[in-house]
Amino acid sequence: MLTVLHVGRAGNGSPFQANLRVHRWLLALLAASIVPLAGNDCIAQTTSAATTQTATNNAIATALAGERAANEPVKPEDSDWPIPGRNYGATRYAAIDQINTQNVKDLKVAWTFSTGVNRGQEAPPIVIGKTMYVVTPFPNLLYALDLDKAAKGETPLKWKYEPKPESAAQGVACCDLVNRGAAYEDGRVFINTLDVQTCCVDAETGKELWKVKLGSINKGESITMAPLVVHGKVYVGNSGGEFGVRGWLKCLDAKTGNVLWTAYSTGPDADCLIGPNFKPFYKMDQGTDLGVTTWPPDHWKLGGGTVWGWVTYDPETNQIFYGTANPGSWNPELRPGDNKWSCTVFARDADTGQARWAYQYNPHDLFDHDEINEHIVLDLPLDGPDKPVRKVIVHPARNGYMYIIDRVTGQVLSATTYERNTCIKSIDLETGRLIPNDEKHPQVGATIRDIQPASPGAKDWQPCAFSPRTGLLYVPHQNLSCDYEAVEANYIEGTPYVGVNERMYAGADDPDALGYFTAWDLINHKLVWRIKETFPCWSGTVVTSGDVVFYGTMDGWFRALDARSGQKLWEFHCGSGIVGQPTTFKGPDGKQYVAILSGVGGWAGAVVAGDLDIRDPTGALGFVNAMKELPKYTTKGGTLYVFALP
Repeated sequence: MLTVLHVGRAGNGSPFQANLRVHRWLLALLAASIVPLAGNDCIAQTTSAATTQTATNNAIATALAGERAANEPVKPEDSDWPIPGRNYGATRYAAIDQINTQNVKDLKVAWTFSTGVNRGQEAPPIVIGKTMYVVTPFPNLLYALDLDKAAKGETPLKWKYEPKPESAAQGVACCDLVNRGAAYEDGRVFINTLDVQTCCVDAETGKELWKVKLGSINKGESITMAPLVVHGKVYVGNSGGEFGVRGWLKCLDAKTGNVLWTAYSTGPDADCLIGPNFKPFYKMDQGTDLGVTTWPPDHWKLGGGTVWGWVTYDPETNQIFYGTANPGSWNPELRPGDNKWSCTVFARDADTGQARWAYQYNPHDLFDHDEINEHIVLDLPLDGPDKPVRKVIVHPARNGYMYIIDRVTGQVLSATTYERNTCIKSIDLETGRLIPNDEKHPQVGATIRDIQPASPGAKDWQPCAFSPRTGLLYVPHQNLSCDYEAVEANYIEGTPYVGVNERMYAGADDPDALGYFTAWDLINHKLVWRIKETFPCWSGTVVTSGDVVFYGTMDGWFRALDARSGQKLWEFHCGSGIVGQPTTFKGPDGKQYVAILSGVGGWAGAVVAGDLDIRDPTGALGFVNAMKELPKYTTKGGTLYVFALP
């Protein structure tokens, strides 16, 4: 298999230098690594109806196509991709079908671009009109690329913005120096930087309009999440739960950068923006100042609950939804109580930030099961195709359960395991409470074996996609179990505060597969088909009205599947492993393109990106043990690939 040439690497500590030429002369060589496929050898099909669009699927399509689209930043059929989730509900679905199941086998590399930064490339390329915007890992360079010029084989660079984050921020990034993307609204592009800043630049010129400092790396804070921008408001959360920071979500004025409000994840109700309109559905989440009383004295001040994942928005109710991360420290014996509001989903008024309801997925979290994964906004005919749709959010949880929650009330309508689970027995839908497997409870001085999901969860940050045509949710995730030992931990500001030794490995159901790509039926709560991968599926995914779903693998393959059957239709081998988020769009020439960043890294790829010693099984908080073979399959990288039909 051909390895793609890397250009513009960083060297000898000098500033990163991007190679700004479109590598037209490489295209003939790159084409040699494109492989159309008709085989079906890695699919575990669980239903013969996977290729049939049912009446239920049609009802879903009808339910999703409605008044809400008028309030979205992009309509399903539009050409652009303005924010990481494509729309406010984060369905990552595009009603573009030039590339379909019949012709996807003919995809070719249209052009490439080197970012000059060889760390984990987790961001999606976003597109507005004739321009693509790409943000890199630290030092968080933002590129604007001219799509007209790129299509013609000319140098695509319009401008490059360099925010110059503090170098010391690299020391408080727990899980690589990643950035999960930029966002566009009203002629402006917004990014976050690793050193806890949010930046706004003019989309046409790259001129900095404002930059605001939101936290301190000296406390262990950082930012890796992508901002969400809605109607002139920018929503940003912090990282640093492994350093004992206090989690928050902030709302900024898009024009000025001024902080409009801050909602903390721990502490008194006033700090958490919990007031008289807060009406959680379950009794366990009802009470006064639970962000204080569910912790040992003053422990809430270093309680974690950071907000480093995804924020979604419902225009109909004017609510935002987001999840909070693990409590600090990982060792549960150090923090008796439910530890609110860690591992929680909040529904908040998008304007004021006041909480409307909350639901804690993992009271007294035992295994670092952050619940920062996306909450996809959908209207689903859960009660039957002839009944009114239910207004829900869908959350593929790190704890291994697929939740469907009423987004108006916060009631859990269903919670179904979507992979092997040894640490949780069930979710009690009457009380909302998780029922743990007490045999797997961590203890200081004891190693508890075969805990699945391991701390990265059944799925981590990597986002799903939903197709209204198939009614399926496409889930990139991992198959990880672990051995888990709680140890003592002492808090020192700005240093790791973990309290666990962990060693990860493949789950017993599939000992040769660390990764899954799963198609899940939300109506019938079941797996439809599943692809098994050697390494965790750490990339995002996108699905189109051409019934094609795209994702990448950590050993460098970018793949296209039939969205109905899971049949592998095409693949291309990139120069580095893929942990990014694919996007698709129509260029100025009217052609459909698919784009992906290649560059292995993130928590799962830290063994390569961080040059970690594979002899230490506890490296990268235990991930190295599972990933010690990865350096044999891929190397560092930082290249944008854009594909199109001939």
